Amino acid sequence: MIEIKGLHKSFGKLEVLKGIDLTIDRKGVFSILGPNGSGKTTLIKCILGMVLPNAGEIRIHGEPVRKHWKYREKIDYLPQIANFPGNLTVKELIRMIKDLRGQPGLDDSRLIDRLGLQPFLGKKLAHLSGGTRQKVNLCLTFMFESPYIILDEPTTGLDPTALIILNEMIEEERRKGKVIIMTSHIMSFVEEMSDEIIFLLEGNVYFRGTSESLKEQTKEPDFIHAIANLLTKQNV
Repeated sequence: MIEIKGLHKSFGKLEVLKGIDLTIDRKGVFSILGPNGSGKTTLIKCILGMVLPNAGEIRIHGEPVRKHWKYREKIDYLPQIANFPGNLTVKELIRMIKDLRGQPGLDDSRLIDRLGLQPFLGKKLAHLSGGTRQKVNLCLTFMFESPYIILDEPTTGLDPTALIILNEMIEEERRKGKVIIMTSHIMSFVEEMSDEIIFLLEGNVYFRGTSESLKEQTKEPDFIHAIANLLTKQNV
């Protein structure tokens, strides 16, 4: 369970989160959406402890996360931009992450083969394409059996074949009973994978529900128009 109460965060005079209340108390895939600057990444980084809120509280499994760090062992995280040292090879990076996590992890050879990374194991990260680096990031994220997975724009740079593999991997983790939180600008991917949509607007939760309930509420025929409807209301 993730409980967020009265979460505020400002950067200088810019108030990004304005008292967010949010509870995720069941398993499934939860997509956090919203326009640029709505607070999506800030909210995720607050959950991860990478950004300290000005006020409010976050609890995971009933325990407050502030001034604690052990809870992070329960989270697998794929950042929107992963800045790993370019002079490391793929094989060296995988070994380093396993050593840092101090967990046995899954059979990484299975993930490597599934993502087609075998030919790149000896290549340095600086020499890889953006799509291949994203596959490496996915391998690192899905390599451990943590109850929570956070995916920030996981589809970036992926070709259609890799996108199908990503869908399958998320579905497998969902069936294991995990909580998966993600952001994405690909609305077809969001609609297909999400159990719930959490739409942020001006630093608050503006909508929460299924894609079907969103279409009913906005009276729009499809998901992308329903999301556009929420964005249009922002500018009214």
